[in-house]
Amino acid sequence: MMKSNSNNNINKSSISPLLPFILAEVGGGIDGFGGSSSSGSQYPPGFLKEFFEEADFDSLDPILKGLYENLRGSVLNVSALGNFQQPLRALLYLVSFPVGAKSLVNHSWWIPRSVYLNGRVIEMTSILGPFFHVSALPDHAIFKSQPDVGEQCFSDASTRRPADLLSSFTTIKTVMKSLYKDLADVLLALLKNTDTRENVLEYLAEVINKNSSRAHIQVEPLACASSGMFVNLSAVMLRLCDPFLDANLTKRDKIDPKYVFYSNRLELRSLTALHASSEEVAEWINKDNTGRTDGSRQSSDGENHVLQSQQATSSSGGTSEPSLQSGKPTSSGVGKSKYPFICECFFMTARVLNLGLLKAFSDFKHLVQDISRAEDTLATLKGMQGQTPSTQLDLDISRIEKEIELYSQEKLCYEAQILRDGDLIQHALSFYRLMIVWLVDLVGGFKMPLPDNCPMEFACMPEHFVEDAMELLIFASRIPKVLDGVLLDDFMNFIIMFMASPKFIRNPYLRAKMVEVLNCWMPRRSGSSSATATLFEGHQMSLEYLVRNLLNLYVDIEFTGSHTQFYDKFNIRHNIAELLEYLWQVPSHRNAWRQIAKEEEKGVYLNFLNFLINDSIYLLDESLNKILELKEIEAEMSNTAEWERRPAQERQERTRLFHSQENIIRIDMKLANEDVSMLAFTSEQIVAPFLLPEMVERVASMLNYFLLQLVGPQRKSLTLKDPEKYEFRPKQLLKQIVRIYVHLARGDTQTIFPAAISSDGRSYNEQLFSAAADVLRKIGEDMRIIQEFVELGAKAKAAASEAMDAEAALGEIPDEFLDPIQYTLMKDPVILPSSRITVDRPVIQRHLLSDSTDPFNRSHLTADMLIPDTELKARIEEFIRSQELKRHGEGVNIQSIKDTIQTTNGEMLID
Repeated sequence: MMKSNSNNNINKSSISPLLPFILAEVGGGIDGFGGSSSSGSQYPPGFLKEFFEEADFDSLDPILKGLYENLRGSVLNVSALGNFQQPLRALLYLVSFPVGAKSLVNHSWWIPRSVYLNGRVIEMTSILGPFFHVSALPDHAIFKSQPDVGEQCFSDASTRRPADLLSSFTTIKTVMKSLYKDLADVLLALLKNTDTRENVLEYLAEVINKNSSRAHIQVEPLACASSGMFVNLSAVMLRLCDPFLDANLTKRDKIDPKYVFYSNRLELRSLTALHASSEEVAEWINKDNTGRTDGSRQSSDGENHVLQSQQATSSSGGTSEPSLQSGKPTSSGVGKSKYPFICECFFMTARVLNLGLLKAFSDFKHLVQDISRAEDTLATLKGMQGQTPSTQLDLDISRIEKEIELYSQEKLCYEAQILRDGDLIQHALSFYRLMIVWLVDLVGGFKMPLPDNCPMEFACMPEHFVEDAMELLIFASRIPKVLDGVLLDDFMNFIIMFMASPKFIRNPYLRAKMVEVLNCWMPRRSGSSSATATLFEGHQMSLEYLVRNLLNLYVDIEFTGSHTQFYDKFNIRHNIAELLEYLWQVPSHRNAWRQIAKEEEKGVYLNFLNFLINDSIYLLDESLNKILELKEIEAEMSNTAEWERRPAQERQERTRLFHSQENIIRIDMKLANEDVSMLAFTSEQIVAPFLLPEMVERVASMLNYFLLQLVGPQRKSLTLKDPEKYEFRPKQLLKQIVRIYVHLARGDTQTIFPAAISSDGRSYNEQLFSAAADVLRKIGEDMRIIQEFVELGAKAKAAASEAMDAEAALGEIPDEFLDPIQYTLMKDPVILPSSRITVDRPVIQRHLLSDSTDPFNRSHLTADMLIPDTELKARIEEFIRSQELKRHGEGVNIQSIKDTIQTTNGEMLID
């Protein structure tokens, strides 16, 4: 193990003469402290113990304060590879004596006081700060520890033997575990002592509150403590939580939700809440206090809310810990907490993990993205260098290569200290299991449906409590074997309960994150033996509510309230679509899905279908347009002579655009394929919602549009050199589109689908059906499917002919009978209550599926607010009847007119 040179920074004349004896007592020499290791043993046995136990506080306090300053200075800027073990063991030895503990918390550097005090200042100047700073994680250059872990262990990692890297990982993991244990033991020694316990809680609260800005995306390193300190503190706090992380979470009733509102220890009231606004939180607190006397401000347990120093055995093996039970107040001079230690420790750990371990996960994720971007840039620059070499390009390539090397070292440091520490991550998962079980208790326990109203205790809890649990699950799911043996049922229940419950969790992105967790757990192949398969296939709440809530969230996510909502919804729906596709293959879930479609035919299921169709059209349209743009750039680049004549900057910009378009096509096509696939497999067994009056024309138009693109006259312009690269599979897409046509035709008991196909003036062309049939025969589609598709095309052609006859028979239609949105003859006129404009019911219902407003004045509108215009409906019927009588002698097929004016429930308007 290497030793840090930073010990030499200590002024040797200021080193306490007692220090060599203490170091010898705890084991090891005294290198770096200005003496020889042999001199450390020259003292009578038991001398130190007697010295610290029998001398009075006033005499010892100055000596101890000097010792603490020596120890603090000796680990300043020491990394995980430096010698921190000796000073830390010495610190632990000193605080094991009551006098040593008392002297430490009364040191002026215990919590430094300064007008310039911030998170970084506490870390660097408090006695404990430098011990918590010891880490393998990267820090800002000003505060960089020595020896440099990245440089020593992970330089040129890509060329190193795997065994070398593994050895480095193992060393760092071992060293950090030792650090965590000793730091936890220091805090436990202080917490067990009733005279020093409150000081520890004050110190931790000060560290947390002064570093609250670590939660920001951009962290100011001069104002905030290092990630190393907060990851170490995360590990230590989790160890302090051990006694109440038992399997049955039996002590969770000691965690009082009122702590968030009434404790002055932590700044929790200002954090974003799960549902309540800051005004609602303030109002509720005021209201809650109104009916209380001072003596009853806390819960009935309030008088017992002080930690007592009873013994509790640590789960890590026999270490005495402070009791986590409530007891009577002590007579110590320090002001005591009104809450039990379990409660204090729970909320402090939640904050530390948010600012520490979870922030480190986020930083790691961004680091991986930075490496990926740098590698893309490097590949582009090398490509340009191959075409037109230049000195500037050489410099840029060299700079990017150094950047990637540094990033890679930092990434491996994170991997060494966090990703490979399965115990740390499992420990955190145990804590968040307690968190979500405790939160669910606030709404009445694990049962569905949820209460009608969200309890304010739940609504006011900090949002990050849930977000951190979800982020941890996502991160842990991507590390092999970390979830082995972890109880996931409570997490599964929590996700199912809240992912489609905007009345309980307001933030749609947080609910979408829950779907991301389920996505990580999803068995990737049907029939796989995944450990998480039982969560989906043998879990009661899952079987009953999972499909329903995924469909609900698919609809809700249309409007996130963010300026990026339009693009975000596609990514979120991609995750939902993947899950739904898997669940469709599980018979019990498929049956639940069919039942929901039946029950919610005109409710959420219709909205789900509408958005699925909207997304399919948009994504495919975008992809096909981008393919044309891509081919244009491809043509420019293939004309080598012309391309070389262009300025280098222009070529670089066009190349970047080319790669950008490639990525967009790949993503949009993948999502479009998923959407069409879902329409194909669901339409085989669920047909009725597709054929509702407000939906059938929309479905037909979409299918016709896709058919036109895939087999119409422009299809050859979409030919790509490598279509698979862009997820563009026209043959598969055509098969799915045709199967949707056939599935709907099979379920079309009232024969309304052919007329809907032919009434589409934008894309319908009777020749497309025969062209598609020819392609299908070539690519080997089932002959029965082709036959049914051709028959449907013939019916659509006949319906088109009948519709033309019917239109001619009606002659000039009065404007008042035409729908003002689509200019077609109204079948079921309704009045919009706000604008008082009359429209056709199927037309406005189709609009309301995507937008719950009156299209003429944007006021709120729902389907049940529509007012039937019975008088106008009667006049339309009379008009049709009169036209029928007038033209009866001309041999017009009046039946075709009747077919065009069915009411929304399928009955005829005329006889």
